[in-house]
Amino acid sequence: MSDDNGTPDPAAGPRPEPIRFFGTTWVGHTDGYTARRIGVAVGSLAAGVVSCLVLRFAYEGLQIAAVGSLVTVLMTVMFAICSALAFRNTWEGFGKRPDPARQASLRGLLAIGFVGSLLAYFFRSLTEAPGEKLHREEYETAQQLYEKRTKRRSGNPKKRRRS
Repeated sequence: MSDDNGTPDPAAGPRPEPIRFFGTTWVGHTDGYTARRIGVAVGSLAAGVVSCLVLRFAYEGLQIAAVGSLVTVLMTVMFAICSALAFRNTWEGFGKRPDPARQASLRGLLAIGFVGSLLAYFFRSLTEAPGEKLHREEYETAQQLYEKRTKRRSGNPKKRRRS
């Protein structure tokens, strides 16, 4: 899996993991990477705004139903706390691989706090593709390990002089 000069064939080495909406364009920031980042930022912000409007309608529905101020306060606090936890969980997920068991146990909470996840996605997409830093670190580590494994030794080790 190397050419005549002994350099590793990049096609045979590790392949970058695609990121949602970006594919593998994050590796070299090619093929409309900047436009995709702008699109993801605008899209996640727009989805967050629409989500807040939907929550506003739910709040107004509680007001019309006259369920009382306790239920209204509990609902507002629940969405605020769940959104904050979802933001934090999503933000941390951009820097390290999340534990699947923990993610499964938090699925309901994260669904309730979807606004926080959308905002985390928006803020991260202002600086990079969400998850790019983590994927880049893993890809560069895999490349270094691949190069280390495929590096040819020079000369015959039996002919080396012993000191």
